[in-house]
Amino acid sequence: MSRAEAQQHRQQVIDHTSRLIREKGADQVSVPQAMAAAGLTHGGFYRHFASKDDLIAQALLAAFTERRQAMDRLVDQEREQDREPTTRSAREEYLALYLSALHLDRPGDGCPAVTLAADAARAEPGAPIRTAFTDGLRDLVDGFRQLTDGAADDAETDRGTALVELSTLVGAVLLARATDDDALSREILDSARRHFGVPGSPDPAGR
Repeated sequence: MSRAEAQQHRQQVIDHTSRLIREKGADQVSVPQAMAAAGLTHGGFYRHFASKDDLIAQALLAAFTERRQAMDRLVDQEREQDREPTTRSAREEYLALYLSALHLDRPGDGCPAVTLAADAARAEPGAPIRTAFTDGLRDLVDGFRQLTDGAADDAETDRGTALVELSTLVGAVLLARATDDDALSREILDSARRHFGVPGSPDPAGR
C-alpha cells in the first residue's frame, strides 16, 4: 500500500467514525464498527491509529472542523454578495439551520457539541476525548463570534455573549432530541428561534 493510499484509508476511517460517534456516542462505537464503516478490516487499525481513544479524539476534532468550515462558508458567502433586505444574514442562516428539524433529526451530520458533550464530561481530565472536545469547542466559539461579526447589521459580539448564545443553541437541540414528545420538541426549538429572533425552519425538512 502506498503512503497516499494509507492516508486516504486513514481519513476515511476518521470521517466515518466522526459520523458514527455523533449518532451513537463515543462509547458505543467499536474499532471493528469504525473500520467496517470505512470498508476496511479492523486488522489494519493500528497501522493508522495508536488506540481507539486516538481515533475518537481525531474523529471528534474532524466533526468540529466540519462545523467551523460550515460557519466560514456562510460568512464568505455573505461577504461575496450584496445581501438583499429579505435575505438572511450569515448569522440568521446559521441559527435557522442549527435550530431546524433537519439538524434535530440528523445527529450524525450535526454539531458535536450537542452529541458528545456528555461523553467528554464523563472522561477524566486530560483524556484524549476531553482534550479534543475542549479544542473543538474553542474553535466553535471563535467561529460563532466571526459569524456574528460578519452579519451586516450586528454589532461586534464579545466572547461572553457568544458563549451564552452557543450554550443556548446546544442546550435547545439537546433537550429537543432527548424528549419523546414531538410537540414538546417542536416547542423547545420554536422558543429558541423566537429568543434569537429567527423565523421558523426554511421548509418542513429544516432547510
